[in-house]
Amino acid sequence: MTRFLRGFTILWVVWRYGLHDMVLSSFNHPWLKGITCVLRIGRKWTEPRGQRLREALEQLGPIFVKFGQVLSTRRDLLPPDIAEELSLLQDRVPSFDPRIAVQTIERAFRKPLAEVFVSFDEKPIASASIAQVHFATIRTRAGELRDVAVKVLRPGMLPVIDSDLALMRTMAELVEKFSADGKRLKPRQVVAEFDTYLHDELDLMREASNAAQLRRNMEGLDLVLIPEVFWDFCHQEVMVMERMNGVPINQVDTLRAAGVDIPKLARDGVTIFFTQVFRDGFFHADMHPGNIQVSLEPESFGRYISLDFGIVGTLTEFDKEYLAQNFTAFFRRDYKRVAELHIESGWVPPDTRVDELEAAIRAVCEPYFDRPLKEISLGMVLMRLFQTSRRFQVEIQPQLVLLQKTLLNIEGLGRQLDPDLDLWSTAKPFLEKWMLDQMGPQRLWRELKSQAPRYAKLLPDMPRLVHQYLARNGSNGHNDETLKELLAQQKLTNKLLQIIICGGIGFVLGLVVLQVFIRIRLF
Repeated sequence: MTRFLRGFTILWVVWRYGLHDMVLSSFNHPWLKGITCVLRIGRKWTEPRGQRLREALEQLGPIFVKFGQVLSTRRDLLPPDIAEELSLLQDRVPSFDPRIAVQTIERAFRKPLAEVFVSFDEKPIASASIAQVHFATIRTRAGELRDVAVKVLRPGMLPVIDSDLALMRTMAELVEKFSADGKRLKPRQVVAEFDTYLHDELDLMREASNAAQLRRNMEGLDLVLIPEVFWDFCHQEVMVMERMNGVPINQVDTLRAAGVDIPKLARDGVTIFFTQVFRDGFFHADMHPGNIQVSLEPESFGRYISLDFGIVGTLTEFDKEYLAQNFTAFFRRDYKRVAELHIESGWVPPDTRVDELEAAIRAVCEPYFDRPLKEISLGMVLMRLFQTSRRFQVEIQPQLVLLQKTLLNIEGLGRQLDPDLDLWSTAKPFLEKWMLDQMGPQRLWRELKSQAPRYAKLLPDMPRLVHQYLARNGSNGHNDETLKELLAQQKLTNKLLQIIICGGIGFVLGLVVLQVFIRIRLF
């Protein structure tokens, strides 16, 4: 019953704001045009279509608002009037009553607001689909006064999200059951991934931990600022972090007037993204302009400021290596290797012909090389790749859905900052360095250091463990034989250690030679 009511609500909102007219009028089929004319009878909209679309998404709730946020970064795919209206969803979603925010804070900390903050501005500075933000001042344990941003969870989110996700699961089941591509696309798994990320956003303690992890990861990069989290003031419904001062990244004219190097800013954005994805496997996955600012402070001038860490993406070592090899082969225009990687990973049936898949990938990607970003649409590339994947029965990987979404966000930001940015040449040096780091002796040294505590504990214990084993399994009348076996085991252990050490030295020397060879031959 709940799903039915929510479905009816969605249809009613679509009809109320005339979204059906916007969609159906774009088709040329006569019968669709007839339906459009019937639905227009007695109706007239005075508001612009972009405003109607934005208001409809706001009324439908957080899932639809997030959909609008993603669309707002794709100005190459949307008419300018619609793109401008959807950009308002990034940080101008209607706020909720500040008194409710105060009540939430007092309930979370079980004390009056005045005992939590030195000062608190009840007027929200930003409002999003999940929460809104207020400025405040706190006193730390050391007695220091700090200006902070207080994020308060929007009330009543869980029932709305659960209702929308129930509808999405129903739609996913129908797609999987009746569509020829249903099983390959794994729609139910994709919805399950989306479910996880949305529910994670409702726990601000989790978001605080995401911010802390990203801050540690980005410390040595000197390209991006992550606000400090004040754990004494955090709760599932309230998050307090360092107040950041910056200019939203989509205000390019303001940044340029302040002297920010815009082309460098665009290149730095690519570097940050690839560092988070391939080095850390932990990336900011909600990078729309409302969450990205640029610092104009003298000590951090021109550096990015990242905000809102409710959605982060994670990748396994296998995912990172697979993606890096694909990107590297792609930048080298080695489409045969791209095809082989798809087969090796099991993403396509094992009987797929490499030459046919190679030719199909080449037809999609080759036209876009050596072009500036303004002449490339990743959306179009992804659409053509999707058509190719359907032909070759490529299985969609649900864990990479967030990465695909973030790639579209990055493209949208890069297009606004520097349309002449060469995305390929900017990313290629980073991936070369990353691949060499993964294949060279640096990785072996890191693995040895990480495992050294285990080896240091196990090696001294080996004689004792061998003795205990022999004592349990030997007989009382065979002490001499037991002693001989123990000595033999010790000799064998010493010989094994010699082999490991010598082999390790040889392996390291081999990796050094391999790395030199790679530096000469690769790319």
